[in-house]
Amino acid sequence: MKKYANKSGKSGVIAYDTESEAICIRFDGGAIYKYTYGSAGKTRVEKMKKLAELGEGLATYISRYVKEAYE
Repeated sequence: MKKYANKSGKSGVIAYDTESEAICIRFDGGAIYKYTYGSAGKTRVEKMKKLAELGEGLATYISRYVKEAYE
């Protein structure tokens, strides 16, 4: 997994890994969640990939728009 940059210093996201149709995210408690096109939708998964690469806004986006749409 790639380390999440956490530019704000306040994120609960630690690391992530992308796949063609999914993103796996490790949170600070150690839990890993996989969000797929099937579970969260293509638009949301692609947005999460972009935020992961930017290193900011990912946890906020998940809590606002994606919530529990993981596999």
